[in-house]
Amino acid sequence: MSDVLALADVGVRRGGRDLLSGIDWEVEEGERWVVLGPNGAGKTTLLQLAAARMHPTAGSVSILGEVLGATDVFELRPRIGLASAALADRVPARETVRDVVVTASWAVVGRWREEYESADEERADALLEALGVQHLAGRRFGTLSEGERKRVQIARALMTDPELMLLDEPAAGLDLGGREDLVARLGTLAQDLAAPAMVLVTHHVEEIPPGFTDVLMIREGRVVAGGPLETTLTAENLSATFGLEVVLERHGPRWTARAAYPAGIDIP
Repeated sequence: MSDVLALADVGVRRGGRDLLSGIDWEVEEGERWVVLGPNGAGKTTLLQLAAARMHPTAGSVSILGEVLGATDVFELRPRIGLASAALADRVPARETVRDVVVTASWAVVGRWREEYESADEERADALLEALGVQHLAGRRFGTLSEGERKRVQIARALMTDPELMLLDEPAAGLDLGGREDLVARLGTLAQDLAAPAMVLVTHHVEEIPPGFTDVLMIREGRVVAGGPLETTLTAENLSATFGLEVVLERHGPRWTARAAYPAGIDIP
């Protein structure tokens, strides 16, 4: 397997503060990574690097064989599928759902004068169908529920048949039913051998879909642990990542976590 994403001693500094420091990380073809960490850990900054939407202050970032700073990011970005709240906020509220997806072909947000072939619209419809929202194709994006928006964003991220797919907190803001539906759909995608390498950012182990292979855990811009999910996702590593003692439990292909109660406290 070859590297889809490779970071070597990467740092990002903004406003006199280190957002990331000394990050070494590699994602290979066929791998599905989850990035875990508390608020302010640097998860979104890491994803912005992986999406070729930010350059590092120090170190080297290679994406799909191209080195940031030595390549045209506008040619690189269509090879990367990205679903994030920041991207969704840029979508015009009046844009139709089908156009939200099809405009990914040109790596733009908001349809203007660009031309699309019928095959593009057919692919957009097929992706919306796979995500269970094809019936919304003619609706305005601004009228959708949060769960519907999340699924449309994922369809958009898949539109260009990307070689790398990045999901920034895809289940954030969803209720239990919406979260479980989305996690199941992402699990199906993760287990598809034809699917691209995937990176999913979250705060919660409950949101890790079945089929994900590896985990990167970060705190205060530094790596706490990284490696195969089966051996790296431990209560010890999770406790170090979130700064409190954690009880981690596994239920088949899924996990749950909670804070451990301090000794001496009786819980009725």
